[in-house]
Amino acid sequence: MSRFEFKMPKLGESITDAAIITWFKNVGDSIDQDEMLLEVATDKVDSEVPSTVSGIIEEILFKANEVIKIGETIAIIKTDGKPIQPEKTENKVDHKIVKKEEKTKLKRPKQLATASLNNNTFFSPLITAIAKDQHISFEELARIPATGNDGRLRKSDVFQYIKEGRPYKFVQPSVIHDPTAYRIPQLNLDKGKGRIVKMDRMRQMIADRMVYSKHTSPHVTAYVEADLTDLVRWRNANKIPFQEKHNCKLTFTPLFVEAVAKAIKDFPMINVSVDEENIIVKEHINIGMATALPSGNLIVPVVKDADKKSLKELAADVNNLSKKARDNKLKPEDIKGSTFTISNVGTFGSVMGTPIINQPEVAILALGIIKKRAEVMETKKGDEIAIRSMMYLSLSFDHRVVDGYLGGSFLKRIADYLENFDLKRTI
Repeated sequence: MSRFEFKMPKLGESITDAAIITWFKNVGDSIDQDEMLLEVATDKVDSEVPSTVSGIIEEILFKANEVIKIGETIAIIKTDGKPIQPEKTENKVDHKIVKKEEKTKLKRPKQLATASLNNNTFFSPLITAIAKDQHISFEELARIPATGNDGRLRKSDVFQYIKEGRPYKFVQPSVIHDPTAYRIPQLNLDKGKGRIVKMDRMRQMIADRMVYSKHTSPHVTAYVEADLTDLVRWRNANKIPFQEKHNCKLTFTPLFVEAVAKAIKDFPMINVSVDEENIIVKEHINIGMATALPSGNLIVPVVKDADKKSLKELAADVNNLSKKARDNKLKPEDIKGSTFTISNVGTFGSVMGTPIINQPEVAILALGIIKKRAEVMETKKGDEIAIRSMMYLSLSFDHRVVDGYLGGSFLKRIADYLENFDLKRTI
């Protein structure tokens, strides 16, 4: 018998950790390859994780509700045959490095001299190697509580810190006290009394991402109003024939996705992400749809290569992803790779919204409710009042890389595509 280290698998792009919901097996149970071992939750989707080997569960290293880093060993499985070599993960360290030198002195930048750091002065090559693999800076490393002799940092201290979610990852060194700098006031607010409702893990992750997005991207929001009368007439006239012909519902969402994809092709610098000083212009146009789950939390399933699909294909994708979201059956690949996101706040009756950017994207579109209103129309006879189907569109964009001209032009182009809808279009 050999021992196989089962590691938390990669669950999607940008996902770095996951919370264990439940174990399907206990210690001593047998398990077959591809049999479900546990269920996990991320900030995007819940997933069942199958075993990659057959054997006996020897040890379960984490309990339900614990948050685990991707690549971390979570269970030990006894297997028959030759020992199985575990895949390399970020926690794997080449111990040959340790033999080169017992201690390495930390060289901190001068500006950290008076920062609120621990008394850690030396780190072993093993600690340094772990920090390098996990992309932990020396400033962050120096803040980790140390339990070794003479205040030295141990490997277990670092892994415990990683397990806790790296609480000092974004802490800034308190070095120079600039009197003109903004400081978040520590207010002792009266939060009132009432029934306490604990945030579930997904809501906590969503909250973290929203705060991170507002902290990272300087949000600017632009608004336009679009006359969707022709589009509404065409859709109402064709929704039943469309379903009979294609066995698929025709909602407004695939029409919106189609218009957005066309506008992105006209303005490709909206379809980007920021990597420090570099702008990455995406090769694909993948439209994420902010969708409400039965729990009330939001998730963003993705229509891949939306610019290359027909209306029939877009409608099929939208309906399939929406149903999966309602049934809590979305898979990691269903929520992976979004390059631009739309949020149809009109489905909740909202006239308009100011959405928060879905990182690492640089813009997000909110679509308000389609509402009939009396509008002044220019005709051959002069100005006349007519009943029109109107909708507000709002675009929140990252002002680091999207200026007002680009953001406004892109938003107006979407409105133009929706307004100038071809009433003679066939299904």
